[in-house]
Amino acid sequence: MSSITVEKTAEDLASRSLRVTVPVDRVEEAEARALKYYAKRARLPGFRQGKAPEAVVRRRFGDAIRQTVLEEVVREGWEEAKTAESLEPVAEPSIRNLKFEAGSPIEFDLLVEVRPSLKLARTGGFTLTRQVRPVTDEAVEEQLQALREQKATWLPVVGVRPTAGQMVRVEVTSLELDGEVPPEPQSHEVVLGEQQAVPALEELIMSLEPGQTTEGVVSIPAGPSADPTAPATEPPSRRVRVSLQEVKRKELPPVDDALAREVGEFDSLDALKETIRTDLGSDAVREADSSLREQLLAELASANDVPAPESLVHRVMHAYAHAYGIPEEQHHAFESQFHGIAESTVRRDLILGAVVEQEQLAATEADVDAKVAEMASARGVETGQLYASLQKANRLPELERALTEEKAFAWLLAQSTVNEVSA
Repeated sequence: MSSITVEKTAEDLASRSLRVTVPVDRVEEAEARALKYYAKRARLPGFRQGKAPEAVVRRRFGDAIRQTVLEEVVREGWEEAKTAESLEPVAEPSIRNLKFEAGSPIEFDLLVEVRPSLKLARTGGFTLTRQVRPVTDEAVEEQLQALREQKATWLPVVGVRPTAGQMVRVEVTSLELDGEVPPEPQSHEVVLGEQQAVPALEELIMSLEPGQTTEGVVSIPAGPSADPTAPATEPPSRRVRVSLQEVKRKELPPVDDALAREVGEFDSLDALKETIRTDLGSDAVREADSSLREQLLAELASANDVPAPESLVHRVMHAYAHAYGIPEEQHHAFESQFHGIAESTVRRDLILGAVVEQEQLAATEADVDAKVAEMASARGVETGQLYASLQKANRLPELERALTEEKAFAWLLAQSTVNEVSA
């Protein structure tokens, strides 16, 4: 029997492209096995089971026989490819460019994603800077103002035209319907000046007092184009009738002990401020640590010339698009915008994966158990209860990855010099 041939046509750190050719004699043997299988089980009018002529079986089950042959030879080709190229696939391959013609070999391409193997020549000796942003009085006041905004009340305003920052209730009716009867007006609540309505519509609203109605033309901005090279066009316009029903102004509560008690269990305004300052300080530490890690990863990527294989970048882009619910027709524009972010993500994962493998830093079962116990103690629940909850929600693998990443960064930072800088 002739051998299946496998030819590598392209490769990168995380994928292989292979051309597989299954010779005619192996295709014919697979076809004979498929024909025998269907002939033995076929129930055809005028013939006892298993006694129908091959020609009749071929006519009746031709498509099924062809599909069975394809599945068998592709499976054999895939097994041969794995052996011939010593592949360690991370998923089933993609099959492309299939050629299946009577009396000819079957040919197809396999696109195989493999486990990347990256060796880092340099993992330390870098000089890094860690800078924690100070918590200023202005930052605390900004957070207090945000809390005031959350607790604001809206009070009616009468006899005046609305201005930016005020909330309005309006009824809008579209008047351009090619002679059809206008639909029922649509009611909307809008805070003016916060881009909740198109500017032309806001101008119409701010020309009215409560109870008044006007008509005008508004332009409807187009959404983001799927093709960034498409020529700009004039936005469509629509004539509308706008009725202003109600205007309200925002009333902010005073910054005092009462506000502190309203937003949480604080005895005084000073206690609230202290908690805000503590939270901002924690945020600043996290930002400094995150910036330090990104700095380290950039040094590692540059020192080791870490690539970002396009196959992995594409996989990350696909995951982003799926997570953000991007329609397929907008994928091109989305990918062109986020390609750089995907490349950074791929390099980051490759570097950390290489460090974990080289230094054997993967989180152990004991590490996971200890972390779950710590989390349970902080939440005031039983360790076994929390473990079962995390297991049921399939969160344990995520926790294991996070612990592994922490160990990798701890090891890497220990290999370099970190200078603490005051802002």
